[in-house]
Amino acid sequence: MRRRRRPLLIVLSLLLVLVVGGLLARAFSIDGAERAAIIGLLQAEARGDASAMRTQIEGCQNSAACRSRVAVDVAYLTRPGRILILELGESAGFSFGSTTGTARVVWRAGNALPIVQCVRVRRAGNLFSGLRVELLEISRRIRTDADCPTRY
Repeated sequence: MRRRRRPLLIVLSLLLVLVVGGLLARAFSIDGAERAAIIGLLQAEARGDASAMRTQIEGCQNSAACRSRVAVDVAYLTRPGRILILELGESAGFSFGSTTGTARVVWRAGNALPIVQCVRVRRAGNLFSGLRVELLEISRRIRTDADCPTRY
């Protein structure tokens, strides 16, 4: 009887390890998804593509304040050259569910001076249904030594 249970326990243990490993991989991949979303937003900003920015920011198409902020950012922050991320602070630490936070990003395009901005990010969903990144808003340029404001 004992010999029959052993292979079953081994198979169940392996399945448990695979499931837990898959869920942890999903949780850890959200950092990369957040980084990619922020870089995409900054690339649109640097090339002066206000339409792409509005599309990438959740609810921006329907918000006059957001559309105005994007127009100002594009007017002042359009830069030629490739985007280089100098520093990117994650919006939130490790979490199994939804969180909202602010990522501080230092970037530059080409040979221009660095630009510091803040991006409010929502990590929505959970490990079982899937996690997704939503960009909620982007700040104007802030001083290099400044922390992100609580309100944009």
